[in-house]
Amino acid sequence: MCGIAGFVRGAQFVEHDTEHLLQQMGYAIRHRGPDAAATWQDEGIGLVHRRLSIIDLSDAGTQPIHSPCGRYVIVFNGEIYNYQQLRTDLEQQGERFSTSTDTEVLLRMFIRDGEKALAKLNGMFAFVVWDKQEQSLFAARDRLGKKPLYLYQANQQFAFASEIKALLQLPGIERRLRLDAVKDFFFYQYVPDPKTIFADIVKLAPGHWLKRNRLGDTTVQRYWQLSFKQQLTGFEAELGEQLRDLVEDATRIRMVSDVPLGAFLSGGIDSSAVVGMMAKHSDTPVTTCAIGFDNEKFDEVKFARKVAEQFATDHHEFTVKESVSANFAEITEYFDEPFADPSYIPTFFVAKLARQAVTVALAGDGGDESFAGYSKYNVDQTEQRLRSVFPRAVRKTLMPPLAALSAGIAKTFQSVYGRKASSLLRTLSLEADEGFFVTNSFFHPQVWQTLVQGDFARLTRDYNPAELTCQKYHEAPADDHLSKVLYTDIHTYLPGDILVKVDRMTMANSLEARAPLLDYRVVEFAATVPSAMKLHGSEKKYLLKKSLEGFLTDETLYRKKMGFSVPLALWLTTELKQFCDAAFYNKDGALAQLFSLSKIQEMWQQHLQGKHQFTQELWSLLVFSMWWDCYMMELTVASEALQ
Repeated sequence: MCGIAGFVRGAQFVEHDTEHLLQQMGYAIRHRGPDAAATWQDEGIGLVHRRLSIIDLSDAGTQPIHSPCGRYVIVFNGEIYNYQQLRTDLEQQGERFSTSTDTEVLLRMFIRDGEKALAKLNGMFAFVVWDKQEQSLFAARDRLGKKPLYLYQANQQFAFASEIKALLQLPGIERRLRLDAVKDFFFYQYVPDPKTIFADIVKLAPGHWLKRNRLGDTTVQRYWQLSFKQQLTGFEAELGEQLRDLVEDATRIRMVSDVPLGAFLSGGIDSSAVVGMMAKHSDTPVTTCAIGFDNEKFDEVKFARKVAEQFATDHHEFTVKESVSANFAEITEYFDEPFADPSYIPTFFVAKLARQAVTVALAGDGGDESFAGYSKYNVDQTEQRLRSVFPRAVRKTLMPPLAALSAGIAKTFQSVYGRKASSLLRTLSLEADEGFFVTNSFFHPQVWQTLVQGDFARLTRDYNPAELTCQKYHEAPADDHLSKVLYTDIHTYLPGDILVKVDRMTMANSLEARAPLLDYRVVEFAATVPSAMKLHGSEKKYLLKKSLEGFLTDETLYRKKMGFSVPLALWLTTELKQFCDAAFYNKDGALAQLFSLSKIQEMWQQHLQGKHQFTQELWSLLVFSMWWDCYMMELTVASEALQ
């Protein structure tokens, strides 16, 4: 795992010390690669690489790496898990290698096959290849977006980096706020691909490559498409066996490392399966790490401990207590953009714990998105069945006023059931795609309308964040509703939330995370499994559970899912209260420039007094304020980003 950055040189760099600039960009992402740093410049390009040594620990593995002919040079972040087989294939074709790295294999494959080489890679990656002869640049990102790649193109400049903070070192860069991305953040908890919060910086989308020629013309193209169209047929036991074999192989190939390796363990199905497979293929006890809370409702450590005992692991635990307030500002700053999935806090601590013992940790991420493991899928299926009961005209005409009535009852009598009824009725008035967005968005539209003000309200009035969800839902190569929803999450929530969280929090601790359940073969197999074998009645992840019966205990497989939840409502009124007070009463801060500060203060007081639950809205406002103080300080708006 590493960090990469660089720029295409042009007239704008003539007056600058480009070597110093590259060093600054590299230093900004030094946490991604503390073991070594190297820069390289040529007539048209400047590259920097920060190395976290995993494979081939010798100096021969230092990047950038050049082709034998000297024409091509590569910087690469990630791991290619099948690189040894690919290397053998290339050697049979006459290639000879000077290192033992996957980076050199990747470069040789690209030289031979160009973008077609991407289809042969099994791994997580973001890389850039510079062609000195053609003065052209090629960049690519892995299928699911496990490794990040940000692009800056403005003022005749072009640059790339693993994290935005490296791009912010560029001379003359404007930190212009993209207002539609701000609105996206509050409804999604993150800024979805390919946008970023900055108007002139974008993400290269997962499963895409980019080419830039000597004239500056840029082409971006998708190279991987996940399809749910071709549904497998066969007996449950047969399909379960195929799935288990795939998961085992995906785990096995991720255990190749020249440094100590362990795993995150929550005691849930996914992480337990990964740990069990690791134990099966390891001659020594697997190092496992679990995170807990000083709150019984959210603490899963006891379940992790049972799995650790089952597989005789070398188990480590950490309890999140007063550490939250002491580390909150530092942890939040790692994201470069506002990011409000609160599980990033325990993820940081479990990564920090793991790094004390290992350099690589396997994780269980990906199982919920591929096999319908979240409770929201049960809720969504119920809503979809109810939509089929009521004619469209009835839903459009009667549901909205009934929802408003329920909302009024909920507000008057502080009724949880009234709020749930209002939400359900409001969702049923919508079509399936927008209904899925509304049910799973994190900011109530009515609350939003009371908060936004001024130019921000005017410029974003006609923008609906649901557009992205609806777009992905309708482009999905799928015939049934659940498959379309899973496709949507795999292309929005997974890369925008889960994988960003895991990458930033592990890299903040110079730890490499690997996710066997996100092996593209597992994801593609899951897409072909009939929906009824994923969500079987109310049983989530049905086939995955069946495939692991006899390997994991029934308690692990069938206990109620807790998820990676945190006591956020409690934190806001205790550990993080000082941060909330500072943000919500700052007349010169970010929130005062975009929102009605008096309305936010009113919400905050109602929340503190227990009169109304605004946990998610207040948390998002706090995170946005914290991000602003780190990265913006003054408002520069790019209104054309809304066009």
